[in-house]
Amino acid sequence: MANFDWHAERSNRHPLDLVGTSEMDGDIDLVAVRGYRLGRVRAMMRRLDIGALILSDPVNIRYATGARNMQVFSARNTPARYCLVTDHRVILFEFTGCEHLADGLETIDEIRPAMTASFVAAGPDIAQREKAWAREMKALIDAEAGPDVRVGMERMNAGSAVALAQLGVGLVDAQWPVELARCIKSPEEVKCAIASLRATEAGVAALRDAIRPGITENALWSVLHQAIIERNGDYCETRLLNSGQRTNPWFQETGQKPLQPNELVALDTDVVGCHGYYSDFSRTFHVGPDRPSAEQRELYRLANEQVQHNIDIIKPGMGFRDYAERAWNIPSRFHANRYYLSAHGVGMSGEYPYLYHIHDFPDAGYDGEIQPGMTLCVESYIGAEGGREGVKLEEQLLVTDTGTQVLSRFPLEDSLLAS
Repeated sequence: MANFDWHAERSNRHPLDLVGTSEMDGDIDLVAVRGYRLGRVRAMMRRLDIGALILSDPVNIRYATGARNMQVFSARNTPARYCLVTDHRVILFEFTGCEHLADGLETIDEIRPAMTASFVAAGPDIAQREKAWAREMKALIDAEAGPDVRVGMERMNAGSAVALAQLGVGLVDAQWPVELARCIKSPEEVKCAIASLRATEAGVAALRDAIRPGITENALWSVLHQAIIERNGDYCETRLLNSGQRTNPWFQETGQKPLQPNELVALDTDVVGCHGYYSDFSRTFHVGPDRPSAEQRELYRLANEQVQHNIDIIKPGMGFRDYAERAWNIPSRFHANRYYLSAHGVGMSGEYPYLYHIHDFPDAGYDGEIQPGMTLCVESYIGAEGGREGVKLEEQLLVTDTGTQVLSRFPLEDSLLAS
């Protein structure tokens, strides 16, 4: 395939001079961050007897290598950008014309243009392209990791996976080793998460200041976007800002509804921020100008009680089932609309583990242990089925050797906490 560098002359600045820098950075050692993460991936590969990984999720490529390129586009077009990781080598297959973006990354041994095995790229010759891709990858894996190794593979065209399997490659899901790798953060990674949180908190402060009757949800939510991009964040992964009756039930996407006086406004940040680290906390505000109603304050009190109780019980070494059994008991009138998780892992996105409510554990829960170095988000949504409004709160924390450290610092609302 032709290898064009469309942007070779556009700047004298090295791409790595610009990627990941932020006014919130402090003294983050990004070389150490990248080295730790790649080491974690390889350690999990060895633990699970996987000789090679084919990564196509752009978040996982960034985790393993530090290479960032069109993250949202790449998530939708996985055959156009992928990465081969073995115990000794990393080869990035970059989107054609973008090979220069990863120059200088010490985690990457070689950069090649991707052979894009997709219908858009190959048209009716897609089957032949997929088989050619599989032959190339099989030969490369044999050379770099040896024949007959197990290969972890992420989402790509079904035909590509079928073609690899037909060549005798033993395929397993790459998500298992990568999620296990990602769940334990180094001290330098925690600095990245804090930098992302502080930048997002500045954006949420600007959003809070913009709340007024008449502004639409979309216009209000755009304030957060502007602030995130200005501070070198990447994007908001979801659109979860709602007002008034659209706060109940949760998961109603941000729209054109104008805010009305004295309504609640609920926000879940879900920001992929600076350095690619997820900034995930939730807050609920009051439009004013009057004092929040007794019902609004009660919803807020219960949501805060749930979050604080569940933070308080988290300890290193606690089993997932034990957590579920000791977690806050959701009142029956709020059970139908409960948030689908009690807590979840967080790093460069929402991650392993999922910590379920006790009533959901028999069907959805799994065994595991809360460990030092995990970063978790503790969730609450309180809204009665058929009720007018609901409250969303969430905090992001680090599990330490002795307990937890809450990383998110955006203040709660005094007017909603008042008795």
